Amino acid sequence: MPLSSHRRLAVSATLVAALAAGLTPATSAFAAPAAPAPATAATTPAVPAPDMDGVVAALNSAMSNGAPGAMARFTGPDGVRTRTVGVQDRVSHAPMAIQSRFRIGSVSKTFSTVVLLQLVEEGKLELDAPVNRFLPGLLPDDRITVRHLLTHRSGLADYTNAMFEHTVPGFESVRNRVFSYQELVDLSLGEPRTTQPGVSYQYSNANFVVVGMLIEKLTGRPVADAYERRIFKPLKLTKTSYVHPDTRIKGAHVRGYLHPDEEGGALVDSTEQTVSWAQSAGAVISNPADLNTFTSALLRGRLLSPAMMEAMTTVTPTDATNTRFYGLGLRRYNLSCGTQVYGHTGTVQGFYTYTFSTRDGRRSLAAMANTSNRGSVNTALGGTLEAAFCGKKPAPAAPSRSAAPSTTRDLTSLPAERDLPERR
Repeated sequence: MPLSSHRRLAVSATLVAALAAGLTPATSAFAAPAAPAPATAATTPAVPAPDMDGVVAALNSAMSNGAPGAMARFTGPDGVRTRTVGVQDRVSHAPMAIQSRFRIGSVSKTFSTVVLLQLVEEGKLELDAPVNRFLPGLLPDDRITVRHLLTHRSGLADYTNAMFEHTVPGFESVRNRVFSYQELVDLSLGEPRTTQPGVSYQYSNANFVVVGMLIEKLTGRPVADAYERRIFKPLKLTKTSYVHPDTRIKGAHVRGYLHPDEEGGALVDSTEQTVSWAQSAGAVISNPADLNTFTSALLRGRLLSPAMMEAMTTVTPTDATNTRFYGLGLRRYNLSCGTQVYGHTGTVQGFYTYTFSTRDGRRSLAAMANTSNRGSVNTALGGTLEAAFCGKKPAPAAPSRSAAPSTTRDLTSLPAERDLPERR
């Protein structure tokens, strides 16, 4: 398998200045907090060096489980490290390239959340106000609030479960279709609600369709304009775009491949599609460098005020493992070494994505494998987080009879969280 390995450990003062300039805050955003006083060795916990061999092992595992290729980009105080394996095009056999663009799926939810929270800061809506105050009559329950949408606690059914009950036929039926937001909401409302508002976490793409409706209602402009003006341009995310309902990924890009439900079936090239079935829930296109920049800027406070960042990173569990949590459009994973990382996972037909940063924004990882409907690939790709943020794992010590049981778990021992239904 082709393997490319790039290491940029020495970063010149010129490059640092350029990167800093590239992270200027949006017009309505807040400047980054003042830099803390220099820490001393006595007060600064040791930060493990990324285990790039472990990252490559995770990428290769994604390939061995069915991905044509995979890649990861890590940024930290010591610079940038990138790794790629396999191919980004099964026909031309072009090797995976770290600069290439791809569909980021539900990572789009964090972009949508940032825009909506900026509107909250501008006084255009309130987190705990009923959605129906701003979109009169849209939802059948006035108790559903804006916060419920962003935390997946509204109880709105996820229409994608029925839409993609049969993965490939379901995808082909919507590949070129253009939905209105209202049509997608109607699909959700046609199914029983999953929970009463605020009671429990139930992931649903319908929540972020309504978020898109709120953005467009409050700005009077398409959601694409809000992304561009509030996030893409201020952060100089030149490889990030929202092209709905165009089906193309412009420029150098990765091709995505969808696994059918039937074992042994041929992969389906799912690259070209409107992603209209997701829109503000999952239709953004980006690349690893831009994703690193975005999550780092967000966690450093360059897009939202400290108070709003506190709200966004206040999380509740998504399962019983005590390792995975959700805030406002943002996941938190507690890694086995004790490090907490914030970001989002993404699934769209043909692509799995992970993009996460530490809470201080100093270390970031973006990883992608170009397939989907293959849960083992998604789980394997998640192993890049443990390797990148926790470093090389020490050799296992002999168990001690008096040792207390571990309260942490390696995420690679858990099935990946799903943003879309998985049949394989």
